[in-house]
Amino acid sequence: MKVETVSPFTPTPVARATAKSASAEKSGDQVQLSDVAQLRASEAPVDNSRVQEIKQAIAEGRFRINPEAIADRLISTAQELIAAQRRA
Repeated sequence: MKVETVSPFTPTPVARATAKSASAEKSGDQVQLSDVAQLRASEAPVDNSRVQEIKQAIAEGRFRINPEAIADRLISTAQELIAAQRRA
């Protein structure tokens, strides 16, 4: 399993904002990022030191998977998606 693999099909919020900004520049429209979006855009999208720690733990056989935490987060994400669809 490669830890550094990123799905090409899911653009990050920064990539989406950049794409919107580029299309706005062509049409002459103004685009403003919220304070949160500006903060996120200035941050590194990945904590490289944490990635290295996880890679090392995997290599040494110390990395443990918590299936309960994974299941809880999957359920939470599904609930958020369903709630968002209902609001839309």
